Amino acid sequence: MTTQQILEAARSAKSALALADNAARSTALLGMADALCDAQNQSAILAANAEDMAAAKGHISDVMLDRLALTVPRIEAMAQGIREVAALPDPVGRVLNRVERPNGLVIEKTAVPMGVIAIIYESRPNVTSDAAALAIKSGNACILRCGKEAWRSANAIVTVLRQGLKKAGLPETSVCLIEDTTHASANALMTAVGYVDLLIPRGGAGLIRACVENAKVPCIQTGTGICHIYVDDTADLSKALDIIENAKASRPSVCNAEEVCLVHSAIAGEFLSRLAQRLGPDRIAKDLHPVELRLDKRAAAIIAGTPAGVKDFDTEFLDYILAVKVVDSVEEAIDHIARHSTGHSEAILTRTQAHADLFTAAVDSAAVYVNCSTRFTDGGEFGLGCEMGISTQKLHARGPMGLAELCSYKYIIHGSGQTRGGSAAKLQNPCN
Repeated sequence: MTTQQILEAARSAKSALALADNAARSTALLGMADALCDAQNQSAILAANAEDMAAAKGHISDVMLDRLALTVPRIEAMAQGIREVAALPDPVGRVLNRVERPNGLVIEKTAVPMGVIAIIYESRPNVTSDAAALAIKSGNACILRCGKEAWRSANAIVTVLRQGLKKAGLPETSVCLIEDTTHASANALMTAVGYVDLLIPRGGAGLIRACVENAKVPCIQTGTGICHIYVDDTADLSKALDIIENAKASRPSVCNAEEVCLVHSAIAGEFLSRLAQRLGPDRIAKDLHPVELRLDKRAAAIIAGTPAGVKDFDTEFLDYILAVKVVDSVEEAIDHIARHSTGHSEAILTRTQAHADLFTAAVDSAAVYVNCSTRFTDGGEFGLGCEMGISTQKLHARGPMGLAELCSYKYIIHGSGQTRGGSAAKLQNPCN
């Protein structure tokens, strides 16, 4: 199908989804999950993924290859994510606010589906099932446009998911995958006025910037994560080492991974020596990938490492690289974050409540942590089932975008014959 045909098919499907009740939508989701767990379907998905992996080797980094790779456990996890979404309360039709006016009118602010949601993403095949599940549960049709590296995998996944939709009696075109992976299809989605009700880009800074700058349809700014962890002078240093290793090295290719470590000067001598040991020799001894430290001048005077370049504190590495800077106060840490953060996730490690309170009040990011890893910025970890993306903007949605953020609302007004004003009032102010 051409991109235009897919746009028309999704627009046709949205009415059926909007009218389907929660039982029908949840049944479809459970069918989609069951289809992913079918051994024959899994074999087809893994075969497609193997082709993607073979084509991508030598063209993308090892950490990005890890994002692309599928295994049976990862497919099973995708299915479980769908089941968790199915079990969540129905977001559609929820009365957000109810007001009874003195004239007897009852006004209900009621959640409704967006309509057609388009998602542009790159090389993570699991986004395919996450996005489809969230869209269907919230009564939306979805159009998926993945990068060329993951297209075979995504196509196999969509083929399987449609089995569940068909079995439940919902249109298979409720979930569509764009076949064209050139820039032309991305541009078509950005400008699909009348077809796309919400565009969500998930990927690198270039993709997100292109969507935000060029979209003529409503667009959510998601993602790039230059995430900071500040180690205060009263931090528990042993816990801090655990948290930083988790935030940086557990999965460096994701947007909630730590990219910058700020360390208070009062503990920098002891802590940086322990950090270098923990992320270097200790990891090598465990046959784990070490983390390269990019050091500002003050940190470089304490430990060995790579001198930080001009752009290192403004880079989402998505790799085993951590920029390190020494600061003299929580206020200086906050100022650095304000100048370099992308508004995703930041953390303070401290035993001083006043410093924690100041940090959480002053840092203007979607998720602000006290004494824990930034890796928790995730729909599943927040109890949302999974998320469509991490919004780093402030209007409509912020942070992990779950079911509620995929709904708009309308006002439903119940009356019993009420009329307003008279002809004189209308003439004085025709807008009222």
